[in-house]
Amino acid sequence: MESKIVGTVMPVLELSMQPNDKVFAESGQLSWMSMAIQMQTSTSAGGQQGGFMGALGRAVAGGTLFMTEYTAAGGPGLLAFAAKLPGQILPMEIAPGQGYMVHRHGFMCATIGVQFSIGFQQRLGAGVFGGTGFRMQRLQGQGQAWVELHGEVVTYDLQAGNTLRVHPGHVGMYQDSVQFNVTTVPGIKNAFFGGDGIFLAALTGPGRVWLQSMTMQHLAHAIQEYLPKAG
Repeated sequence: MESKIVGTVMPVLELSMQPNDKVFAESGQLSWMSMAIQMQTSTSAGGQQGGFMGALGRAVAGGTLFMTEYTAAGGPGLLAFAAKLPGQILPMEIAPGQGYMVHRHGFMCATIGVQFSIGFQQRLGAGVFGGTGFRMQRLQGQGQAWVELHGEVVTYDLQAGNTLRVHPGHVGMYQDSVQFNVTTVPGIKNAFFGGDGIFLAALTGPGRVWLQSMTMQHLAHAIQEYLPKAG
C-alpha cells in the first residue's frame, strides 16, 4: 500500500491499495473510493479490542461508536480521506511500546494492528471548552496511522523533567512517554480576566509533542458573530 498526501491548506490522504490491503477509520470519515474497495462497519472493525465497552469508550473520547474497515478486493483500489479543517496530515509509525496520544478529532485512519482507544477524559469546568472537558485518543499496537492536526504544526522534543504549559486546545499529539497534567493559570486576574480560560495543560518530558496553531474553540469563537441567530 502506498500513501500520498495531496494539497496544502486542506490536504487529502490518498491510499493506493493492493489486493487484500486493509485500513480502518471511524464511521463517516470516507471522502471517496474506487469500485475495488469494500466496506464493513461494526464496533470491532479493524481488529479493535474491547467489544461494545471499548467502542463506547472510543465514543466518549470524541470518536464514533462504529468503525469501518476498508479492503481492496479483487484488484488494486483507491481510498481517500480529506481533512476536516485547514491543517496537516501526519503519517505515524506505531510500534509496540511506542504509542501516541492524539487530540479528540485527530485520528484519520490506520492499518490493521493499530489499536485506537480512549486515552483519558478529564472535565476542566466552564473555563475551558464550555465545560466539555479535555479528551484524548490513544494509538498503540503496531502499524501505520495517519492523524490530522489543525493549522500549523510546531514540534518540541522535551527532555526529562522539562515542562511546557499549553492552552489545552493547542495540544495536538504527544508520545505516551510524556506526562500530562492539568494546571491553573497563575494569578487570579490572569485566570478570570486574561481571556485564556482557567486551565493549562502541563506536558512534561521526556518525549516529543506536536502543537497545533488552530483550535476548534478559537475558530468557533471567530465565526460566531456571523452565524444566524434564532429569532
